[in-house]
Amino acid sequence: MTTVSSPLAGRAIGLAAVPDPVFSGAMVGPGTAIDPVRESTVAVSPVDGVIVSLHPHAFVVVDDEGHGVLTHLGIDTVQLNGEGFELLVSKGDTVSRGQEVVRWNPAAVEEAGKSPVCPVVALEATVEALGEVTESGEIEAGGTLFTWK
Repeated sequence: MTTVSSPLAGRAIGLAAVPDPVFSGAMVGPGTAIDPVRESTVAVSPVDGVIVSLHPHAFVVVDDEGHGVLTHLGIDTVQLNGEGFELLVSKGDTVSRGQEVVRWNPAAVEEAGKSPVCPVVALEATVEALGEVTESGEIEAGGTLFTWK
């Protein structure tokens, strides 16, 4: 079983509340979302594993069991072309849960007209594969978002 931790501090809101139909419809996979605190912050790895995909606005970590977890920093933030995002690791790096991956500023994303809401998705999973999913309430970086059975 894999425990997926929150990559950010903020408020859990669930995927259904994400302002993007690809995420809210769980087309990428099941999971939840975080409405992050607005000060400049660092997104951390939600699991121990290897960074298999890394962009300023999103990253995927695959754990030892082969589970891929996508952290997407904001909605439509790919359109910012990396502006305001600083990569702190490289693709192929082995990371530990809680290790800093990307520095960014959710308030600046919001000022640029984009949503700072961050989906955290279990890639290639079914809803049934996940244990209890946190979809409401305040959460700290490192708090449990869901388990992957």
